[in-house]
Amino acid sequence: MGGIEGVRGEARPAVRRVSHVGEIAGKDLIGLKCVTPMTGRVIPVFPAGFVNPDVGTGLVTSCPSDAPDDWNSLAEAKANPDLEKVYGIPRDVIDSVNPISIISIKGYGDFPAEDIIEKLGIPKVSDPEKKRQLLDEAKKQVYKDGYHMGVMREAAGDLAGVRVEKAKDICQQRMLDSGEAEIFRDLTMEVVCRCGRRVHIKRIDDQWFINYADRKLTEATKENAKKMTIFPKMYYENVQNVLDWYRERACVRLGNWLGTKFPYDKKWTIEPISDSTLYPVYYTISLYANSKQITPEQMKPEFFDYVILEKGDAAAVSASTGISAGLLDKIRKDVQYWYPLDINLGGKEHMTVHFPVFLLNHRAVLPDKMQPRGILVNWYVTGKNKDKISKSKGGAQPIPGAVAKYGADSMRLYYANVASMDSDVEWDEDIVFTYRQRLESIMSSVEDLIGQEADVPSGDIDAWLISRFNTHLAEIREAMDRYDLRAMTTVVYYDMANDMRWYARRSGRNKDTVRKALRIWINAMMPVTPHVAEELWSEAGFEGLASEAQLPEADSSMRDASAEYGEGLIQEVISDINEIRKMAKTEVKKAYVYTTPAWKVSVLKDAISMAENKELTIPALTKKCMADENLRKMGKSVSEFAKKTAVDLMRSNPEDRKALAGLDEESLLKSAVGFIAAETGMETEVFGADEENKYDPSGKARVAVPGRPAIYLE
Repeated sequence: MGGIEGVRGEARPAVRRVSHVGEIAGKDLIGLKCVTPMTGRVIPVFPAGFVNPDVGTGLVTSCPSDAPDDWNSLAEAKANPDLEKVYGIPRDVIDSVNPISIISIKGYGDFPAEDIIEKLGIPKVSDPEKKRQLLDEAKKQVYKDGYHMGVMREAAGDLAGVRVEKAKDICQQRMLDSGEAEIFRDLTMEVVCRCGRRVHIKRIDDQWFINYADRKLTEATKENAKKMTIFPKMYYENVQNVLDWYRERACVRLGNWLGTKFPYDKKWTIEPISDSTLYPVYYTISLYANSKQITPEQMKPEFFDYVILEKGDAAAVSASTGISAGLLDKIRKDVQYWYPLDINLGGKEHMTVHFPVFLLNHRAVLPDKMQPRGILVNWYVTGKNKDKISKSKGGAQPIPGAVAKYGADSMRLYYANVASMDSDVEWDEDIVFTYRQRLESIMSSVEDLIGQEADVPSGDIDAWLISRFNTHLAEIREAMDRYDLRAMTTVVYYDMANDMRWYARRSGRNKDTVRKALRIWINAMMPVTPHVAEELWSEAGFEGLASEAQLPEADSSMRDASAEYGEGLIQEVISDINEIRKMAKTEVKKAYVYTTPAWKVSVLKDAISMAENKELTIPALTKKCMADENLRKMGKSVSEFAKKTAVDLMRSNPEDRKALAGLDEESLLKSAVGFIAAETGMETEVFGADEENKYDPSGKARVAVPGRPAIYLE
């Protein structure tokens, strides 16, 4: 199948065997003298509180000129009377220790550590915790500046003038070559075993690694990742950096592990992460092994080369493996059908563990046409304490028990709707129950619709519902293309549910409309709540299974922007009347609604036309309005409305306003006046702003604009 370059551990610098000579307490070293590597300088051993004996050797060579912790500790040590009284270090030795300037950093003086300490005011801080935070901040800043901008000073001998980032590697190699240093491997942070004890690194001779540091492989993998669909966006960008620093990874482990023995050395077992990232391609083959149509012994390298890489001849591979040529071709077709995989879904902990190996292995082994197309990273389900819920950390709810308590579909809807792709989900039992109640409400609504449908003529409300559902179909598909389950479920379980309730409130009962809408709605529920969907599918009398039905494409010919906008306007008028009544200080019994005057609609239409032709500006629209003799008579009112309309349109899509401009608000609201009165519980009258004998004691009609009728309550 091709492969990835392997690296054996013995190719690395040999490590001398370590002998256990004895033990000594750290405090017994204080006051002694030691010789520094490379320079041979004799220096005393002082105590320092910031040194962690569990890190490395537990000893640190001090560099007070450029390390804030070292500068601070040297000052504290010199002021500590215990150095003389307890440790017996002579005062002249203490006083003779002074920093040596070895790095020049732009923006700093001879002693960068002193500069940053003074700048942050650390000597004046008495709170130990705050002081520790400031020292950490100081160290981070100086180390960063020193590494990227620092140059070695004259005190560094033949390294004077060399950039710090280069000098660091030179010094390391010189000490390794001279035998003054060894490679010491340690973890970047404390790692605790499940047994509760600290984990240490054990170096094993003759170890095997996969060389992921190969630059040619890295660059090819990075280019591949740029072409992929990777969510969230943050990881799409970060994975490039992850691949850059990815290096050798152990591909085998010692011990009695389950797994495949390493073919080059049988005492090793293949490390799961090194080969498991190619398992999706094996899934296309595994069914033939599980059904015993082929055996493990027959799956030789030439078998994989033929069925996956399309290398070799069927007759020759058949003769070598004992698998018939017909079966070989059938397996090859299965691989070609299922690959490349569309998406690899995994938790955020895999962003630097599993996914980089997945990408690198696929790029190294498989051809261009079989490279993966996507990665989707999901965050955690956490408990109340924000800890990840897992079997090892506790808090895990066994699936059978959770399903019995909450219902499988309730849990699925909860996870899908409450989660964002790049944020953790906090498990909340009360919220899970609200999703269960929502599903029960939806099921009840569907059953009511089925029971009330009748052979009545279709009307405007039917056109509205079919239009809305085709709009939702487009929204659902767009959300699914982005893998945005929250947006998708909001449309299906909230927006569509609200539309169905509104249709029923508006006395919609047309049988064909109800069935068309239910077919779309139930079908859309299938991915998230399959059990509910199948039950409703059956109750509605549709043939087959919901899971077998294809979600229809949005039909643009069935979408009616004016119908959707009109019903939305009725909803807003009802809502506005109710809100105004809440704010009224006296009891109100009647509502008057005034629709916009014709001249404002005319101005809006002109503005839309100009926007579509890329000609819309405030002066241009005002000039056009003033050229109309009838509009010019109204002077300031027209110019102010033209300015507001132009600004609104320049900030929005003119296409969205076409439905508004083409809507006959007066006819629409007058036809719905009975419904508005029933919904608000008060007598309602609708007037056009241009009507001559309208009742308008407060002059409300003059403030009505397209899409925002004026309302007066008395």
